[in-house]
Amino acid sequence: MLDKIEILPVSLLESESVKVGELKKLASSLKLEFGWHYLLDITWILRQLDGIESKSIIDAGAGTGVMQWYLAENGARVISVDRESRADLPPRFRRRFRVQGLRADDLAADYASVRGMEGINHRTIKAQTADIVDLLKYKVNKLSNNKGDRKSGQVIIYNQDLVNLVDIADDSIDAIVAISSLEHNSPEGLGRVVAELMRVLKPGCALLATLGAARDSDWYHEPSKGWCYSEGTLRKIFHISSEVSSNYDQYDQLFVELQSSKELRENLASFYYRSGDNGMPWGKWAPEYQPVGICKIKGDI
Repeated sequence: MLDKIEILPVSLLESESVKVGELKKLASSLKLEFGWHYLLDITWILRQLDGIESKSIIDAGAGTGVMQWYLAENGARVISVDRESRADLPPRFRRRFRVQGLRADDLAADYASVRGMEGINHRTIKAQTADIVDLLKYKVNKLSNNKGDRKSGQVIIYNQDLVNLVDIADDSIDAIVAISSLEHNSPEGLGRVVAELMRVLKPGCALLATLGAARDSDWYHEPSKGWCYSEGTLRKIFHISSEVSSNYDQYDQLFVELQSSKELRENLASFYYRSGDNGMPWGKWAPEYQPVGICKIKGDI
């Protein structure tokens, strides 16, 4: 595998239709939805990923997103890193996957049924019932010690800022993936995050990240609270040589193809229809940027 910088072509969704179907099915079963371009991002990263089973993989800025669960379902040991706490991770994830905290306070020892059910008078009866059913299924699963459809993989919750992965040793991780998360750092902050991620990565292994692409110069996309980066900035921050080719010269053509994507437009997540300040106001399909993928192999940076 070699360094790469590539604006993501929507044609990937068709060529990787089997993978796309798997991701959609998994997301639906976990009651998750994709950000408007995340299906494309995840598919691109999985295409670059050199093996999953038995690998130690960091999902950087994971939240509760689909990627970590897909990797675990396919046998990876996933360290799920996010600055937001997932200590009270819902039971639908716990009962299906082997989940633990990296530290004692990263994941509650048991699903906090009392804390989780307090203060939810604003929620509908239907939602409350679903929570209770999930909780009961988790309890039964735990008591019977029946792992159900869990695979050999594992998800390890680590509530930590990416700039300071203090509990992860140098040269210890087989791969790092980041789905549209690193762009929430300024150019200066992104450099520090990349340096820290490269520190924990094993030599010869890959950091695979998707970010927002800028045609000419860096700019800030307010609705998503993320930066769109020019080719020059990405090359500088990720230490990608000018000898590595890119498709930034096709920026306009690729953007037109993205804007015309039936797959992405027709599968827009329901949460976009509930707000006018989310990048797709009230569910109107109107992309303002396109995603770019970075593959950086650890060497001397």
